[in-house]
Amino acid sequence: MIVGVLLAAGASTRMGSPKPLVTTRGGSFLTRGVRHLWSACDQVVVVLGSNAKRIRESVELEFASLIERGELRHELAAAQRKGSEGFEVHFIDNLEWRKGMYQSARAGLKEAVRARPEAVLLLPVDHPIVKPATIGALADLIRAAINACPAKERGSYAYAIVPRYRRHRGHPVALSPALAAAVAKDTTAETLSDAIRRHARLVGYLDVSDPGVVRNVNRRGD
Repeated sequence: MIVGVLLAAGASTRMGSPKPLVTTRGGSFLTRGVRHLWSACDQVVVVLGSNAKRIRESVELEFASLIERGELRHELAAAQRKGSEGFEVHFIDNLEWRKGMYQSARAGLKEAVRARPEAVLLLPVDHPIVKPATIGALADLIRAAINACPAKERGSYAYAIVPRYRRHRGHPVALSPALAAAVAKDTTAETLSDAIRRHARLVGYLDVSDPGVVRNVNRRGD
């Protein structure tokens, strides 16, 4: 099982309204992020903070509408082909969201590793146009890398895969369970990148033709 973590806790000050609820291409940033992660993940953890109650209620209504209109039927069919009855999404509140994205990443990864996943994919909500194919490729690569590791070493195999577009690093980041757990416990790192560099035994890169991995939408019109 691969678990996705969607970071949606920030104040969205530059956007002027809650970023998770901004719509693009027929859906909110948050529902698009969840659905894109579902393309490779059986479970998604959504980390909320600012305006948490409003965002959760709005998104739950949006998903109910998608189900009623039958717009999730292809995703549900894909899940059933993998042996799952459906998809899971868990909302958690990060009470320390004002401290920045890294604290939300730690909260989300802590929740993700409780499910004992084979890997974790972490995506900020402000990357709404990442292609599901890119997410699937990252999931396949991290799974293959972990399976190639000797069984006795997998529990401590701290490995990350970062997508790159035209030599620029982006998101989502794929993490082995050992690395996800180490990052979740690190209280002194300043950023997610800093924590990954500290704890990763190896960092690999996947060059993609998807500009969505580096396009973070912070203002309307970005």
